[in-house]
Amino acid sequence: MASLTGALALLLVTTAMSAARHRYSYLAVSTLSLLTLTPLLALADCECGYLSTTGELLPNPHNPDAPTHQQHHALFTDLIESDFTKLVPEGEGDATISANTDWVRQAFNLSDQRARGKYGEMFAVENVVAAGREEQDQGLKLVVRGDVVEDMVPVAEIDTRRLDMYWGTFRASMKMTKERGTCAAFFWYFNDTQEIDMEFLSKDFDKSNNSYPVNLVLQSREAVLNGYDAAATSNFVKAYLPFDPTEGFHEYRIDYLPGRVYFYVDGELLGKIEGGAVPSSAGHLILQHWSNGNRLWSGGPPGRDASLVVRYVKAYFNSSREERHRDWEGRCKDPRAEGAVCRVPDVFPGNGTAGGWFFMEQGNMTNNQTVWGSEGGRVYWRRGEMGWMVLGMVVWLVLL
Repeated sequence: MASLTGALALLLVTTAMSAARHRYSYLAVSTLSLLTLTPLLALADCECGYLSTTGELLPNPHNPDAPTHQQHHALFTDLIESDFTKLVPEGEGDATISANTDWVRQAFNLSDQRARGKYGEMFAVENVVAAGREEQDQGLKLVVRGDVVEDMVPVAEIDTRRLDMYWGTFRASMKMTKERGTCAAFFWYFNDTQEIDMEFLSKDFDKSNNSYPVNLVLQSREAVLNGYDAAATSNFVKAYLPFDPTEGFHEYRIDYLPGRVYFYVDGELLGKIEGGAVPSSAGHLILQHWSNGNRLWSGGPPGRDASLVVRYVKAYFNSSREERHRDWEGRCKDPRAEGAVCRVPDVFPGNGTAGGWFFMEQGNMTNNQTVWGSEGGRVYWRRGEMGWMVLGMVVWLVLL
């Protein structure tokens, strides 16, 4: 990983939750101070958190031909890293998706009225499976079946167990299906009026003119008042990918920050949405692949089984629970100490090397974090207290 050097201004902000209204206020708990962060070492503790680039892409004034850099950084305190290529199919070992402690496969039905489509949707755990070792694309498959069952399309969803993700950078490496008539979605969710989506409609992919759109969406009260049609609101952006998303894996990314959301692909900014529709609550991540025959959105259903394949998900975030706030304060003694802050490596266009890098595989870089043991099927805290303790801390780093 590249070293992060230079002077940074550190602003610590706590979040105080009002249980009655489920709203947050922001209290400055320290003054601005200048820090010099030393180069990241291979065996750093990362005990003060994980530093991510975020915000608008800016040209490099020193080298116009070099990759762009970003002006702002955010320091996140918690992580979830899931390398789905390490999963095995059910019955073939311990590291199965059903045994995974970070994710939960979903099972429920939606009628055609609830799904707002020609057909209903049948979410089933058997539609979320690890790829077999003989398959070319390794990872987690979310399958939309080609056969309609009892007027419902069998579809797939998996959610994080943790519900406390309050601001963060969320990244997923995915390969879209070639089958027309499905919607693949990677999103953060609190409720139907606080939701951040990246949605991919396979029927809209057009090889003839190299058109591959992705829908960037904030589901808000405005969208609900428009009949859940976010496209008719100001909180919708249709962006276009510079590649065919069915031909390979790419990293899709959501940065959820106070008052603004950034969307990226392979480290390049796709779009930004800001304003009052940006969520103000803690939530969780969802991977979904579905179809209901609605010709205005998913289309379909597909003529045969269609798979969205997910290689990994990486989430670096702050938490909404005060217990994790206290835990961070307990372990982060000196942010200026060598290795106390670890930089999150970024994927860039044409260079996806960082996608295969995980803090959880680097020895002691996940102290006091929950880590899923992909080989032994175990979960444990590294040097931390028992239970789900999460954090109400926001740390901003602004490059001077």
